[in-house]
Amino acid sequence: MQGLAMPVDEVAERKEALYHQLLPTLRPIPEVIEHIDLQHGRIPLAVVSGSRRSSVTASLGAVGLLDKFDTLVCAEDYKRGKPAPDAFLLAAERLGVAPQDCLVFEDTDLGIEAATAAGMLSVKVPQPLERVES
Repeated sequence: MQGLAMPVDEVAERKEALYHQLLPTLRPIPEVIEHIDLQHGRIPLAVVSGSRRSSVTASLGAVGLLDKFDTLVCAEDYKRGKPAPDAFLLAAERLGVAPQDCLVFEDTDLGIEAATAAGMLSVKVPQPLERVES
């Protein structure tokens, strides 16, 4: 698109390798962790991601959250990505919860659009640079 001739597979592999090298520095958002800890075991929880399962499980494992979720819906699980509602609807189906009874925590506008299209309420979690330190 920009006149670049880049080997897509090589770039993707390099990106993934760099991501895995940085996992030890990954830090969760304290308010999100608090919510997960309060609700774990009380209500069903899912992760819905546009990333591949290997990246999602590595990230959750790095911050000690992998065992907190009842299901993971990852890029391999659906065809149409956000803003299509497919991934969120699949998560609700796997959890046995009606979409209108779901609350989505999302960090992107596309994710908020997808949750809305799925008939779910959503909360925008700001990106690190958007967060205000209190």
